Formats: sequence, C-alpha cells, structure tokens
Amino acid sequence: MGGLDPNRAIVHMDLDTFFVSVERKKDNRLNGKPLIIGGTGDRGVVSSCSYEARAFGVHSAMPIRLAKRLCPHAILISGDFEAYSEHSHMVSDIVKEASPLYEKASIDEFYIDLSGMERFFGSYLWARDLRNKVMDETGLPISFGLSVNKMVAKVATGEAKPNGHLQIVAPQVSGFLAPMPVQKIPLVGKKTAQSLTYLGVKTVSNLREIPRPVLERVYGKQGTLLYRRARGEDDAPVIPYTEQKSMSTESTFSQDTIDIVKLRSVLTAMVEKLAFGLRKQRKLTACISVKLRYANFETFTRQARIPYTANDDVLIDKALHLFTRLYDRRIRVRLVGVRLSHLVPGGMQIDLFQDQVRQVDLFQALDGIKRKYGGSSIGKASGIYGGKRALRREDYTGEL
Repeated sequence: MGGLDPNRAIVHMDLDTFFVSVERKKDNRLNGKPLIIGGTGDRGVVSSCSYEARAFGVHSAMPIRLAKRLCPHAILISGDFEAYSEHSHMVSDIVKEASPLYEKASIDEFYIDLSGMERFFGSYLWARDLRNKVMDETGLPISFGLSVNKMVAKVATGEAKPNGHLQIVAPQVSGFLAPMPVQKIPLVGKKTAQSLTYLGVKTVSNLREIPRPVLERVYGKQGTLLYRRARGEDDAPVIPYTEQKSMSTESTFSQDTIDIVKLRSVLTAMVEKLAFGLRKQRKLTACISVKLRYANFETFTRQARIPYTANDDVLIDKALHLFTRLYDRRIRVRLVGVRLSHLVPGGMQIDLFQDQVRQVDLFQALDGIKRKYGGSSIGKASGIYGGKRALRREDYTGEL
C-alpha cells in the first residue's frame, strides 16, 4: 500500500448544486437569484443553496432561520424530492450505459474507473464527452475531476466547479494539493481541521511536514489516512453500483404535537408517497418500520414483516397499527418517520397484492395522475389535515 499508480484513471462527476439546478430547470425565472432549498419551518435546515446564496455565508446543513438572517432576500423553496430523484435516475442511466465500471456515491455524484481507456480513446476525452452528453440530455450542469484515484479526483472536481472539468495526472498531484487548506482533503471535518490548526497545520503542505508516527499517536488510524492523503494516496476501489435496499422518509414538526389525528394523517401521507415510489420503480417491500421521536428526543422504532406489496392500503394499515403500538407515552411528538425495506423488483402483481382487478386499475389510474401532476396531487382523505396535505416537508434517506 502506498504511492501513486499512474496507470489508474478515476473520474469523479458531481452535479453542480443539484437541487437548485433542478428547480431552475423547472422555472428559469429562478436563474441568477439566491435560492435556499430546505425545510420552511424554523426547525428546518438547508438541504442545498445556490452560489448566489453561498456568497452571503449560507451553506448546507445550516438552520433555515440563520440562513434567512444571512440572506433575507433569498427565495426559500421546500424542495421536490420526486423531481430530484427522477433527474438523478436520468443521469444514472446515462452513466450506466456509457461506463465500464461506475459507483453512485450519492444522489448527485459518481465515480467511474477508466483505467486502461487511454489505449483505446483517452480517458479525458471520454469523460468530457460523457459530461457533454449528461448536460445535453438532462439540461443540468455537471463537473468532473480526473486523476489517479478517487480522493484526488474528488478534490479536482471541487476545484473545477462550477460547471467545469479538470485533469490532474500523477506528476501534478503533489503540487496540486500542497497549497490547499487541509479542509479540502476528504476525511478532514470541522473538528479535525480545528485540531490541526491548533497544531499550526493550515495547508496540505504543512500537514506533510508532520511525521507519520506523530499523526498516528494523535489521531490513531485516522492519522495514517491523513498522512497518506496529504501525499495524494488513496487505494479505495470504485465499488460497482447496486440497487437500493430500502427507502424512507421522516418529518420534523414545526411545533411538537400530541394531536393524534395530525400524526395519523402525516403517516398516511408518508406511506402513500413511499408506496407510489415503489410502484414507480416497479418494486415491492416486505418490511415496514415506523419511527417516533418525542419532545425529549427519545426515539423509538417498531417494524413488521409483511407479504411483498406496494399497495397503499396494506402499507397504511400496517403503519397505523405500528404507530398505535408505538405511541404509548402520551407526550408530545417531535418527529415521525416511515421506512420500507427488503425491496425486490416487481410490479403491480395481483397474486402478491391479493387485490381485485378493480383495485389494480384504480392504483394505475391514480399513479397516472401523480406522474403527470406530482406525487402530492391526489391522495387519501385520511392524509389531509386542516384542509391541506399533512406531509409538508420530507427528508428521504433512500431514493424514490
């Protein structure tokens, strides 16, 4: 282990301010304006923001209330995860079709192993053509970095943004990384950066001056990684992409609540959304979990195995049953969540659902409306609270 392998060619591709770009594609009047995407309540956090908002100090994971103080003229959007997932899948399909080996690292970033491509076409030209294809077919900006490993490629992508590309070959790696702040190295978080600054380490070049034993004594195994990454070394392989095994959503209330009707309505709307996502992907689930977090931050979860299904009625009934068993504290609730797991490929199969044909026809008609007008355009009356859809903000930990 160690050193740089000049024969490796790893591309890191990252969709620029992905959520923002999708919103601007939907409404070009948002172009050039500061945008903040995230929960609209005071307890919400920033999921994404435009470069115009970043200029005022706004960044992801920041509390919405602070972001609004920093950039009061920003446009706040609650987000449309259905649209983000759809565009993520569009890009995934393009990358999958073209790439010999790729890894989907998140909803908006990919690693591609092009080692050996030079003898056929040229890794840089290939990556540039793929980037152009993504932009032409999706209308979304995307940047890439190409280098000898995943770490340097990711750093190169960061330097290429917005909407650019950068190649760093093996002899350039050391000089490329040396002047950078240590925070640019993947693995160095806020706390690690603070402790390194305390040691007088501000740049990658400074970090290289610290002997490996010292770093290992202070940071343990992480010290070994710091030593290697300061030199641009990273042996991590590109892991072939595999389909997700679960999908989930949760919602934090703007005010803690003990309103049972509201809680049941939110759960109903959540399950409807997830079930529609299952059917859209032609998948079935065999396990459902419900999570509650009380006002005192105690969190409890119950789950149940069920016959494979993507049926709203079956899943809603089971979710509400789990909720009834779970909610025994009679104190205010801060957050509710639902998770579907044990996913397998499968469509609206009557034998698995034990539905009547009429029910299947109904689901197909409703899904057609949702695909055309959005996942929240129609739903069960029990998913409505106070005359509005109960589910207002979602944070998906899977992909729909």
